[in-house]
Amino acid sequence: MKIRDARREDAAEACAVIRRSILELCILDHRNDPGILQRWLANKTPECVAAWMCQPDHPVLVVVEAGAIVAVGAVRDSGEITLNYVSPDGRFRGFSRALLAELESRARQFGAETCVLNSTETARRFYRSSGYIEHGPPRPGFRADVAYPMIKRLIPADETSSKRRKGA
Repeated sequence: MKIRDARREDAAEACAVIRRSILELCILDHRNDPGILQRWLANKTPECVAAWMCQPDHPVLVVVEAGAIVAVGAVRDSGEITLNYVSPDGRFRGFSRALLAELESRARQFGAETCVLNSTETARRFYRSSGYIEHGPPRPGFRADVAYPMIKRLIPADETSSKRRKGA
């Protein structure tokens, strides 16, 4: 597994991963409702994904295994995680967790003290197990039926490296 910055030529493959993840893994959230799916997938086109990849304050990362993109994530310089999707073929193989750790690392590099995100019901348990706590009541989601605002305090990079040196 390799995590790297996405490139424009990755847009179509990354978009396919995002769309498959929504369609196949997030059924609990969209319940196969055509209206919800239409809103959720409306900006999940290769053109939109390519445009996201060009924003310096909002890096898009991909996880690649055996030459194929298996997960896609993005984080704003403010620490807001805006994407974290895994291919159905890569679910429960550690790709999302590794990607989330790298997104948090990027947020730290930007100077963010926290990461925030809006979780789906599908991903809620995953984020809790990754140290996120719910930050406010669930609210109607723009794309999914409901969104769970979550937050995680980040350990500053200098503390992380000193803990590694001490064997913590």
